[in-house]
Formats: sequence, structure tokens, C-alpha cells
Amino acid sequence: MKITFTLLSLRNIIFVGSIIFACFSASGLFAANYPDPDTYLPELAHIEAHKKLFDDPRPYLDNFGPKQVLPKDFYKSLTHDVKAMQNQWSELVGFKAPDEVGKIAPEIKPGKYTYEDMEKYPGLKALMYDDLQKRIRPGGPPFAGSVPEFEIIPTRHYYWALPIAGLTKKNLNRTRLNEEGYLVRDTWEAGYPFPKPEGKFKAQQIMYNVEKRYTGWELNYFFNGRIASYTKDMRLDFEGIYNVRMIRYAGRCLMEPQGFFDKQAQQRGESKAFALMYVSPRDLAGAVQTGLSYLDSEKPDSLMVYMPSARKVRKLAPRDTQDDLSGNGRPYDDWEGFMQKLSPTRYPYRFEVIEEREYLVPAPTLDGAEYVASKGAEFRNVRLERRPIYVVKLTQLDPGYMYSARIFYIDKETFLYYHIENYDQKGRLYRSRDIQYSFFPEMGVFSWTGQLIKDHINMRSNFEAMYILPAQWKRSDLDIEGFLGAK
Repeated sequence: MKITFTLLSLRNIIFVGSIIFACFSASGLFAANYPDPDTYLPELAHIEAHKKLFDDPRPYLDNFGPKQVLPKDFYKSLTHDVKAMQNQWSELVGFKAPDEVGKIAPEIKPGKYTYEDMEKYPGLKALMYDDLQKRIRPGGPPFAGSVPEFEIIPTRHYYWALPIAGLTKKNLNRTRLNEEGYLVRDTWEAGYPFPKPEGKFKAQQIMYNVEKRYTGWELNYFFNGRIASYTKDMRLDFEGIYNVRMIRYAGRCLMEPQGFFDKQAQQRGESKAFALMYVSPRDLAGAVQTGLSYLDSEKPDSLMVYMPSARKVRKLAPRDTQDDLSGNGRPYDDWEGFMQKLSPTRYPYRFEVIEEREYLVPAPTLDGAEYVASKGAEFRNVRLERRPIYVVKLTQLDPGYMYSARIFYIDKETFLYYHIENYDQKGRLYRSRDIQYSFFPEMGVFSWTGQLIKDHINMRSNFEAMYILPAQWKRSDLDIEGFLGAK
């Protein structure tokens, strides 16, 4: 099956593309300069042939990454001079990560360790946040994602692509917050708004870097996700596959046009859009969700869902973003770890930086050799890296929201978030998420290769393997008809 998202069984769907994403006549103008994603996206069987979901240590990014799969001219257009990227980004953030670490437990050196070393070398615990400490053990109940052995690698100097750094620099000191610490919308155009967070609203500045993130080729991508979900006794009770198309409409840096995608995006204040479809299991196959996000923090995202069993499209209410529609601990507000917009009225938070220090975190992979063992759902070939980290706490001010607080472990150099803890309204740890990134040095881009989600109240866990490639979609690719291939 080629991943064109065509399901013949859904050809009789009612066309509602005009409701979800109206096509704009000029929207394909710039997209035409890029190859049609369907001409190079691999078949699902090819993805699985290069990296199976379980017991597969092959470094698939070495021979099945963007360099090997993308058309040559497209790939070349996304690469930049590494030294120039390093220099530009370190100038913007004001440091290089290797210079900022090594002060806590300096006796812990790069090398290979096992769970038995946790008692031998107390410095290991000092370098790990609590949840990671608990995962360093042999696999077994109650959660997937145990790490019986790992390697600590030297800290790397990371950076973002030249176009991202260039627009970050161009808009430096232009982006402003109001007297309450919220973004004055028209002052941000593109790039990371606050590469050197500081002052009274430092925590908000950090979170705006998270909100405006450029992961996954600035959110212009094709995404294949494979999920495995476990009960508390480690029984595998769900496996699923889904695909996503995504377009960034505002703040574009990497792909033309920069800034806004088209006049419609600019006039309507559109931020980004996606279309997701489940391929399996059978009871979810053909289920589709589409979404359109706006720059206005007070304007809810426009979300639509199609369920084959109901044979109709339903528009989701704003509060539905808290519902776990798939049943796997993934409410919309948690997609990509954080899909909320920072708002003074819609589920507002109190923001605070509660720590700034180094932690060991999963190192962004260069080769994709990390894997999950079928026995015990252990994470293997794990590489950890000392990173300078902001720990930011968001305390929810609306008691009607699903979480009372969120805690993020955010890289000070890249603004990637590695670990998130979400607490329910009783103050109990509810859901946690750990994210595995990939890094493409010649591109200056980070993407995702996997994540672990744990439900600490219902005692469930799931992991996800991700395969992602840059893609320049058209608006019509993201409406219901275009996404499903209905004619």
C-alpha cells in the first residue's frame, strides 16, 4: 500500500473540504516549486522493512533517512554550512552546551552503564530527573520503557538551520510581551522569539519558544506513527498505525514562501494545519482528524473528526481537545507534547522557572539505532547526554481543566522538551511523556523518532516509533477529500 492515504471504502464520504480548509487559488503557487510528496514518500512496507517496531537495532537513518529518500535537489535545498549554523546559533543563545555542563557529578564520564551501576555511582542519580531514575531497571510491570543499560555520550553543540537562525536574528528584540507576559501578536514574524530568555517573564518567553517550535522541518512534514500500548501487567493490548500531513502557515523559515504560506493564511491569521488518518487497527482504520490552528490565542483551533462507523464528519467543541479520542493517552492538547496556545483567558497558567541545571536526557539520535525489545518492552541502544535544562512549571488557574500543572524539561540551547509531567486536579502525577529526537547535522533540523507515554493513574503505557520526512503540501492535500483520496 503506497502511503497516498486513499481508502476506497471511504469514496462515498460527503465532501466537507470547504468547511475545514477552503482551497485558495494561489495556495499551490509556491508549493509547486517543491516535489510532490507522493513522488518520493516510501510505502508503509518499506518503512517497516528498514525498521521493525520490535527487536530491530539497525541504524535506519544511515540508509533510509532524508538524504537517501528525498529527491536530490530538494534535499540539497534543505542543507547548509555546518560551521555557519554553529556560529550563528551560539551567537543567538549566547553559549555552547558543552561549556555549560560537567559541573554536577563530574566523576560520571562518558561510557557504558547498566542499572546495577545506579547504586555504585550515586552521581548517576544526581544527574537524572526522578522519572528517568525509576526507568533504569530491567523491563517488567507496570510500565513499558525500562532502560536496563545505557551509554553516556559527550555533550554536543546543537544548532538550528541557517534560515531559522537568520529570521530569529532579524526579529531579535522586536517580539514583545504585554504587561501580563503574553505575546503581542503582530510583533512576532518568524524564528524563535526569545533565544535568550530573561527578566520578569522569563518562563513565558521560554514557553513561547516551545509554542513557536521548528521541530520536524518547521512542521512541514509527512509523519508515520506506529503505536504499541500496554496494560499494567505488560500485556500488549493495542497496536496501531497512523499517518499525518502537516503544513506551517505562519512563521515559515525553511521553505518558501517565508513568513505566511499565502494571503489566506495572513488575512485569517492561520498558524498551522494537519490531517491525520488511522491505518490500523481495523476498528479505527479510516478514522480521520483534521485541524486548523490560529495565531490568535483566544481563537480555538478548528477541529473535525470523521469516524467510519458513524459515516459522518463531526466538528469538535473547544473542550474536546481534552478528550482522549484514540484511547491511548493522547488528548489533542498533548499532541507533540504541547498543543495549547498560551492565553490569559482560555485555560491560563501561572509560569515559573523552578530549576536551571544540567540533566542527563536521551540524546537526539544521528542514526536511529535505538529500539524496543519485545521482551519487557525495554528501550535499548539508549544514549544519554548531559544537557543544560530549564525546568518550567505551568500551574493551571482554571479548575475545569484536565491538568492542575505541567512541568517541562526544556533544552536551553535548542528549546526541545525531553520530558513532560502532567498532574491532575488532585495534584497526582497523571501522564508523563518522554520524547526521542533525531538530529540532522547538515540540515540543522531536529525531528522525532519515538516517544513514551505513561498514565500513572490508570497504569497504562505506550510507546511510538515515528518516521518523518519533510514535505510541502498544498491546502487541498489537507481537506477531507484530498486527504482520503475521495473522488
